[in-house]
Amino acid sequence: MNKCKNVSLTVYLNSSSQQDYLKRFYSLNLGDHRPPVRSVRSASTMEEKIREMQNFFGLKETGNMDPHTLNVMKEARCGVPDVDNFGFYPNRPKWKNHIITYTIARYTPDMKKEDVEKSVRSALKMWSDATPLKFIKLNHRKADIILCFPVAHGDFFPFDGPGGVLAHAFMPGMGMGGDVHFDEDETWTAGTQGYSLLSVAAHELGHSLGLTHSRDPSAIMYPNYRHQSNAKYSLSNDDVMGIQTLYGRPNKKLETQVASKKCDPTFPQLFDAVTLIENEICFFKNRYNVLTTYWNHLTQGHITTYLPSISSQIDAAYDIPAKGVAYIFTGRVMGSLRAGSIYEYGFSSRVRRVDAAVHVSEYGKTMFFVGEYDEHNRRMDPGFPRLIRNDWSGVPRRVDAAFKLQGKKKKKKGKKTQELQNVDLSSQLQIEYN
Repeated sequence: MNKCKNVSLTVYLNSSSQQDYLKRFYSLNLGDHRPPVRSVRSASTMEEKIREMQNFFGLKETGNMDPHTLNVMKEARCGVPDVDNFGFYPNRPKWKNHIITYTIARYTPDMKKEDVEKSVRSALKMWSDATPLKFIKLNHRKADIILCFPVAHGDFFPFDGPGGVLAHAFMPGMGMGGDVHFDEDETWTAGTQGYSLLSVAAHELGHSLGLTHSRDPSAIMYPNYRHQSNAKYSLSNDDVMGIQTLYGRPNKKLETQVASKKCDPTFPQLFDAVTLIENEICFFKNRYNVLTTYWNHLTQGHITTYLPSISSQIDAAYDIPAKGVAYIFTGRVMGSLRAGSIYEYGFSSRVRRVDAAVHVSEYGKTMFFVGEYDEHNRRMDPGFPRLIRNDWSGVPRRVDAAFKLQGKKKKKKGKKTQELQNVDLSSQLQIEYN
């Protein structure tokens, strides 16, 4: 079925729609129309709200519906009011935790699923780069922020067809708090033919984090739609000041440390793979492995002593405690209770080997340093594999090993150690590299 969509912003506003605009975005309340006193009072209230709207957009405050005012009203925009109305959201609401989960409950047919994912991920990254916030994508509705493109929805804020209101969002909180709704009557795009999902998502997610509208036309939180190329979308100083007022500045990255300063001098400096199995950290090197319990007792032996079926060099390993299974990678072979090809698990044919793997049980995800794997659905997540630098800036292209310890993910590359933040899974990484 073809949807009648139109991105034209030249919609004629009659007196009724002008009143609706001021009611929706500036809390205009004309009351019941009882002449003659009430009509005079209503006219005064109307003029006051027009001036308030003109002041917000930096227009000349005439109190009349002059051409400049009408043109601003005709522009496509966000459905959240421009005035600070926290009647339902007192005390400048914000998320209590710095790790925030999100999910996309319904996708638009206008774009490929992976393009929707990428646009949302890029929009979230704008805010996480400026704050200590980290965002985790879930595949179910038990997320803090639910994004969707509903055909119809019962939140008492209906959309108005093509043009006009493009989307709206709710402030942080329970229930619908933080949720984002995009008008499916619009044409959504990652390019130029339609409305940029990246632009609108970045704006609406600002509301989801607790921000109101900005008067600065260069700000992401400016209420009216502004199209730019995706490469040019970035937070303005006003956006940064607003979000850091709520959540503070981003965490500083820890300095690089040399592994030899932390370990026994006789301990090997380079490893092929590392994983945590029950209470023991297993370090694999060539055909030998080293076991240590909480870093204070080392034992060394041949791999076949612990893993009789493995005789080759191990590239990566990870353990899923809930399943009681450890997975071992050697070349294109992945082994647990049985050996099999990595391609049976959904890896792209471009993948020749797995360099490192770490399982994050809280989210049912395994990070492979070739991609991210959904253990529940047994498939690679949309948008993977992608470049390591997209999630961990400063990390080299090649990673030797990774493991999770006490809620943190540790990552190794050669002799050097570095601890960073992961954008998607919000865990800390300790990385060793040459």
